This record gives sequence, structure tokens and C-alpha cells, in this order.
Amino acid sequence: MKKTILAVMGAALMTGLSSFGPGTEKKQSTSLTVDTQKSRVDWVASKKNDFHTGFFPIKSGQINVDGGKITGGKFVLDLANLKVTDGAGDGLTGHLKRADFFDVEKFNEAVYEITSVNYTSDATAEISGNLTLKGATFPVKINANIRSIDPAKGVFAQSFVSLDRTLLGINYGIGNVSKDVQLAIHLFAK
Repeated sequence: MKKTILAVMGAALMTGLSSFGPGTEKKQSTSLTVDTQKSRVDWVASKKNDFHTGFFPIKSGQINVDGGKITGGKFVLDLANLKVTDGAGDGLTGHLKRADFFDVEKFNEAVYEITSVNYTSDATAEISGNLTLKGATFPVKINANIRSIDPAKGVFAQSFVSLDRTLLGINYGIGNVSKDVQLAIHLFAK
């Protein structure tokens, strides 16, 4: 009986002493900078019997990572330098920059800020955020494929989204130009 009491007292003493010792450190959240040379948002917009393609450069941004998972971030799209990649070229580029589309003279940037991230598997997440475009803010959800989160190599994530442009106040050509714009988002950060 004495041995049992001594063992219990010894265990209690060790537990008490260890509570004053150094604990395990919680990993800090890390903010990674978006690689603006590799990251961009491609778009495809369709109209009757045709379509157009292009992309928005990403001007700046960061991705917040904690415990090997994306937890937040903010991205600035460079609307003033949007590119059309099909044969419509400069003519369509100029039209998209005017007031009936992006009005880049007044609003040369769009900002997407992540408000929450819900991982549905190790490599997929539902990302909720707010898109600020032409002076108004709209909630936008994105299903993202997380291709890589590596401390040395950084983060690579992709998403393919269909976005109703009329919900963003872009109403040009309804009936001839589709309301839905297809986006392919490619983000690299390190």
C-alpha cells in the first residue's frame, strides 16, 4: 500500500513540476506574399456565337497560413492592365475599361478579401470572401483546390468559378452577352 501511495504522490509531483516547465509552442500564423509574376485570374466571357478570353493580373496580395492550412488572405486585381488574349485585342480591351464594364478611370483595382475558409478535404476548401469592385462590395464564395502548401516552396491554389457579372453591377449587352463569366484563378505565394 505504501508503494502505491508513493507512486501516486510521485506521479502527482512530476505532473505538478512539469506544468511549470516549457510547454509545446503553438505554430505562428504565417503571411505569404503572392507572386504577382505567376499569379493571375483568367476569364472567358461568351456571347451569341462567339466568346472572348483574357486575364486580370494580380497586383498584390498575401495568403495567411496556420498549421498547414490557408486561413485568410487578400488580393488586389489590376483592372487597369487587364488583357484580352483572343483576336478582339485592343478594341475589346478599351471597351472593357470603359464605364459600362469596369470603369478603370475611376476604379482601377478590385479587391478580394477572405472572410472564412472551410476545408472539405486535405486539398479542397470552400473560401468565403468579399469582392470590392466599382466601389461596391459583394460576397463571393470560391471552391479552391489547394495544390501545395510547403514552407520552403510556398502555396499554390487554383479555383474555377462561374460568376454572374450582373450581381456585380455589370449589365452591358444582356441578351447578347452571357451574364456568366468563367474565371480560372491561379495563386502562387511564398
